[in-house]
Amino acid sequence: MIRKSATVDLESVLLVWLAASEQSHHFVPATFWREQLDSMKDVYLPSSRNYVYVKDHKIVGFYSLVDNTLAAIFVLPERQGQGIGKKLIADAKGRCSSLQLAVYKRNVASVAFYKKQGFVIAGEELEQVTGQQQLIMRWQNTVDA
Repeated sequence: MIRKSATVDLESVLLVWLAASEQSHHFVPATFWREQLDSMKDVYLPSSRNYVYVKDHKIVGFYSLVDNTLAAIFVLPERQGQGIGKKLIADAKGRCSSLQLAVYKRNVASVAFYKKQGFVIAGEELEQVTGQQQLIMRWQNTVDA
């Protein structure tokens, strides 16, 4: 089930974010992600519309929207490959007529996943904080266009 995130969900969302970030961004030191926890908690999540995926009364994934930007989408590593990410993307698409996201170029699995979900590469830029190249990807609802 996907629902709007509540204040009580914050710690669970942070745990999903940290576990998935460390696993999928192995090319960035794990210490970096732990150092970002306070920013996620105090800045990024509060400034986003957050939606959680709940399975067996546990948050196993979430996504965050800032306007039409998919600012975050994460699934617990042990729950990846079970269709949860696809359901989260579908839910986000249902809320927006277009979406944009940034993904690390070296995160090959995620780039392939987004392409399967209809996103196309629109550009590339250097992410200043990590020094990693990231791809800007976009999706447009062609049914309503």
